[in-house]
Amino acid sequence: MGGEEARPPGGGGLRLARDGKGPEGGGRRPGPALGPPPRGFRWLRRQLRLWRRRPRGGSKMATAVAGALGLLWGWLWSERFWLPQNVSWADLEGPGDGYGYPRARHILSVFPVAAGIFSVRLLFERFIAKPCALHVGIQDSDPYLAQPNAILEKVFISITKYPDEKRLEGLSKQLDWDIRKIQCWFRHRRNQDKPPTLTKFCESMWRFTFYLCIFCYGIKFLWSSPWFWDIRQCWHSYPYQPLTSGLYYYYIMELAFYWSLMFSQFIDIKRKDFLIMFVHHLATIGLITFSYINNMVRVGTLIMCLHDASDFLLEAAKLANYAKYQRLCDTLFVIFSAVFVVTRLGIYPFWILNTTFFESWEIIGPYPSWWLFNGLLLILQFLHVFWSYLIVRIAFKALIRGKVSKDDRSDVESSSEEEDMATNMKSPCGSSSSNGANRVNGHMGSSYWAEE
Repeated sequence: MGGEEARPPGGGGLRLARDGKGPEGGGRRPGPALGPPPRGFRWLRRQLRLWRRRPRGGSKMATAVAGALGLLWGWLWSERFWLPQNVSWADLEGPGDGYGYPRARHILSVFPVAAGIFSVRLLFERFIAKPCALHVGIQDSDPYLAQPNAILEKVFISITKYPDEKRLEGLSKQLDWDIRKIQCWFRHRRNQDKPPTLTKFCESMWRFTFYLCIFCYGIKFLWSSPWFWDIRQCWHSYPYQPLTSGLYYYYIMELAFYWSLMFSQFIDIKRKDFLIMFVHHLATIGLITFSYINNMVRVGTLIMCLHDASDFLLEAAKLANYAKYQRLCDTLFVIFSAVFVVTRLGIYPFWILNTTFFESWEIIGPYPSWWLFNGLLLILQFLHVFWSYLIVRIAFKALIRGKVSKDDRSDVESSSEEEDMATNMKSPCGSSSSNGANRVNGHMGSSYWAEE
């Protein structure tokens, strides 16, 4: 019974014992004979047998995948890639001074800090930024809704949001509307999809506050740092440069802030440069993380402070624009443009890139991650040139726009629905408003460059 199969007289049935697995061999005792199982059960039994044989092949596949991941992990943290010659990760395991040496696991603390920053931002916008916006006259109102019109709505959604003169003439004949009234409808419809000025003011005020605070902290920290006065100190004793508490907090706060921007971008105002800003935040996070793991934190602090020098000025100019303080807005924009060009096209290439390319080559010599780090910094410099060109072009267009379009209000896109509502309340769509034109075009046309 132990080595044979027990089958009922009618043939078929379940196998109760097999290959010496009977009671004497420790197997299960044969139960009563069963009839033939249904056809569906036979298929299920075959599938179960195949499944029982699968772990052998699966274990081989799992072993292969584990081996491939191990090779990838070993290559990712290869000492030959990350560190100079004759330096190993074990050399950086020592406590050093202060917070020891930078380690990859320190980056994990960024995520709870980023969540905390995002929570602080929500409270800041609700209890500080919004009251400030209401105080300067920004209204908390619903967007102005364009007059319902099925034909114009179809053109707006399916064809174009900016109809040309030929299309305007065709719509005017079809609807028996004045061309200026149709232009006004399209302007209102575009403004209807724009975020409220109050929301944009709160976002800009939060960024202005953080950029200003982190810039002041960076200046205070670097003022007492030797590499701020002698940039060659960034490479002396590299990579045996232990962290200090101030340097650690500076890096963690900067990195956590950009992670919070990365998360909040999906729930913030959806702008036309969403993808560009997403890539920008991703590249910024990558550079900060790379320099931290590679212990190039000294030169990293200089780069972060240099970039923060102009960011808060741009946000301040946007705040002045939303509050309609145009002279202040123009002044801040000029200052921002000057600081941006000086820091990104002057100090960055002749001070930062000079030390990362030439002085570091002289002191520590090149190695694989050194080439990658400098390559990323060089790409960043090309972006600086491109952004400087855009800023100059926007300023030039704003100047030209202010002169050419001074008396043509319909050609100027409102920066917010509040402005458009105010213009609409003063005069109907079919008439021009010289006051509204002068308010936007009397200076540099700041509402235009702010949106750009």
